[in-house]
Amino acid sequence: MLQTLRVRDLAIVENVRVDFEPGLNVITGETGAGKSVIIGALGLVLGERADKTLIRAGCEQCGVEAAFRLPDPSAVDAALDELGIPPCDDGQCVVRRIVSAAGGSRITINDSAATVQSLKRIGDLLVDIHGPYDHQSLLSRDFQLDLLDSYGHLWGPRDAYEALHRRLSGLQAQRRELEADDGDVARQIEMLAFQLKEIEEARLDETNEEDLRNEHARVANAQRILELANGICAALTEDETSAFSGMAAAQKMLGEMAGVMPEAAEWNAEARAVAIQVQELAASVSAAAQRVESDPGRLQWIEDRLALLHKLKRKYGASVAEIAAFRDRSAERLSALQNRGARIRELEESMAETRRQMESAGMALRAGREKAARGLAAAVTRELKDLGFAQGVFTADLEPCEPCASGLDAIEFGFAPNPGEPLRPLRSIASGGEISRVMLAGKSVLAAHDRIPVLVFDEIDVNIGGETGSAVGAKLAAVAANHQVLCITHLPQVAVHGATHYLVAKEVQAGRTATSIRRLEDRERVEEVARMLGGKDISSVVLRHAREMLARTAER
Repeated sequence: MLQTLRVRDLAIVENVRVDFEPGLNVITGETGAGKSVIIGALGLVLGERADKTLIRAGCEQCGVEAAFRLPDPSAVDAALDELGIPPCDDGQCVVRRIVSAAGGSRITINDSAATVQSLKRIGDLLVDIHGPYDHQSLLSRDFQLDLLDSYGHLWGPRDAYEALHRRLSGLQAQRRELEADDGDVARQIEMLAFQLKEIEEARLDETNEEDLRNEHARVANAQRILELANGICAALTEDETSAFSGMAAAQKMLGEMAGVMPEAAEWNAEARAVAIQVQELAASVSAAAQRVESDPGRLQWIEDRLALLHKLKRKYGASVAEIAAFRDRSAERLSALQNRGARIRELEESMAETRRQMESAGMALRAGREKAARGLAAAVTRELKDLGFAQGVFTADLEPCEPCASGLDAIEFGFAPNPGEPLRPLRSIASGGEISRVMLAGKSVLAAHDRIPVLVFDEIDVNIGGETGSAVGAKLAAVAANHQVLCITHLPQVAVHGATHYLVAKEVQAGRTATSIRRLEDRERVEEVARMLGGKDISSVVLRHAREMLARTAER
């Protein structure tokens, strides 16, 4: 469940903390008080797009933190492990997001830095947010198919089918490329052959660019290297004032000192070792200098070789390794084009086998969908009876279609809200209230199969009222038996079903508007339900009605 939500400097929210409870949490308040900002903050901390214009005026950043307590964190921990993020500590998962006015955002999950993509993935496992207009998605056949596959736990078979469909699409693309216009193929063959010849003649396998550049530096500066080497050898061993001569004089004096100061014998031995090192260093410098030849021909060859490498890098890759990789790809492509007849036959054989496997996987998926469709239709129909459609009927009809990315099936949700009316496609129903209730019925059915712990409904009760509103509230309370539910509502018939009730209000402090949210108890809750019933002018009759509604709901 979502334990705590903290919001700072977001829109009209300055600094808010709210602690939620298990079951159905209802959130009410006057229009414009900031109810949807609270849910928007939750969406932000779960990976939705960050808009820096939402930062409270005059502030440099806004921040949201959500703390979750999970009875079974295994699914979230598995995803965190794949992302390289520490697991939940004793079932607690804490996500934070700070959005800066300068651009960008800082995200942490369990105090470890994370990306928006990681946040979205974890957020999808924690919370399902249903907005006031999301019921329109129910009219999309793609959404309907996703809902059916979720209900039937068919994502494994669907993934298997989709992998085969992607493979077939890739093979088809390869064949189309090979079946291009003959003139175009001929030009490709000619170009690839030229490129391969140019790279192969360069004998890149025999080339080490770093060695070439080092040798170029030596040969180009051979005269200066020799001059410096002579000077070094003179300073070390050849001049009267050389280091070796100085060490020889020091050794003589140390030998004399050793006669009167015993420890000087050890210093004399060290001086002899240094003198030997000086001689060896001079010999090494001299030998290396002698190997450097001032050869104009060799210098020209190196410069030509470096120029060739520069040309090839400009055309085929930024390094010798990249040029070699380009060569290997081009050789493979040239071979495919030169032997395209045989390659096309191979592709057709692979396509036929992949198509056979795909159709088999599609038929297995269809069998699962047909079974799931019967169960979903019956389950949603049962849920709709509790939402004011005592004689309503819901169907999920499958029809074969041409193979596509999602399978071999097209789906159509049908609905007959009243007895005597024919079934019609759900998308042909004009009433938003009816579609909202069908969506809630679908969510209720999926909730029994869904491991997502928190469900959020933002004004799902738009376009409904009266007894239907009470039915929606009762259904939300039933869903809350297995999930924590947060519901923003404008209907008192829904609000009275909440196990916990929060009021969002805005007030002006020091010339600025700020939103607050607090939990209502007893008398305060009665007054808020009364306000929802009768507006600002609350009479004793309205208060009595509010108390009666809360009491009737508590008795159920």
